[in-house]
Amino acid sequence: MNYLSQKKGFLGYESNVKIENKVVVVPFGLEKTVSYGGGTKNGPEEIIKASHQVELFDEELNKEPYKEIGIKTLKPFPIKNKIKSALDQLSKINEEIILKKKFPIIFGGEHSITPGSIRPFVKKYNEILLLHFDAHADLRESYNGEKFSHASAIKRCLDFKNVKVVSFGIRNLCQAEMNFYKKNKNRIEIFWGKDKKVWNLNRLEQIFKNKNVYITFDVDGFDASIMPATGTPEPGGLMWEDVLPIIKRVCKVSNIIGADINELAPIKNFNSYNFLVAKLAYKILSYVFEFKR
Repeated sequence: MNYLSQKKGFLGYESNVKIENKVVVVPFGLEKTVSYGGGTKNGPEEIIKASHQVELFDEELNKEPYKEIGIKTLKPFPIKNKIKSALDQLSKINEEIILKKKFPIIFGGEHSITPGSIRPFVKKYNEILLLHFDAHADLRESYNGEKFSHASAIKRCLDFKNVKVVSFGIRNLCQAEMNFYKKNKNRIEIFWGKDKKVWNLNRLEQIFKNKNVYITFDVDGFDASIMPATGTPEPGGLMWEDVLPIIKRVCKVSNIIGADINELAPIKNFNSYNFLVAKLAYKILSYVFEFKR
């Protein structure tokens, strides 16, 4: 695997800081099926660039988590043209990372990356639980004739029989998706965006305790007021302070095996949105390794 220099990689910390790396960042700007606004192919580069402005000290954890984590970033590489081939490509990359006993975090790109990203974990574990943040259920069988569309990302994940999903912030889906959800409540749990004020987060321990969990975070799960830089923004979404307690609680009780953050479509000269995603990535990694089992 070919890596960026430490200075050019995620967080951009000094290369003279010798830390055994436990994490590999995979920039995977796949953009094949976006259905409204475009630009997700530029997401990984802008997340990494913005991460150089993220403060390395975490005031909540009272430490510089990166020193205990160690992070390497893959050099950008050509992504296969056909979406199924691209997902096979990502699956092989993650398989290699897992064989090295490292933790992969993938920067998309569109949400269609997730079924490819989780494939090696599906083979490795008897059961996987997806912690899914999103405005959309992504349970369509296909969209615009493409079964690997970003609108079908979670449906394709559920094609694997040992995968279940818990979704947060959902506030947009079609009738067919609702029908599928109602028929598969044994595999799908949704914390609806409209019910955010009455979510019972005390249930998280019961749901996630001792589970193997993969985090997939579509940034349109955030409210459009703080995250307009995405192809399909939605009002009524999650705020920063809604998201972090959920991730923290889940990290405390489960085994987090990997993660992806997707659907950032950078807007020129509006760097705060890229920064938000970069800080989210660092916060996820900080929680994962603070509570690693």
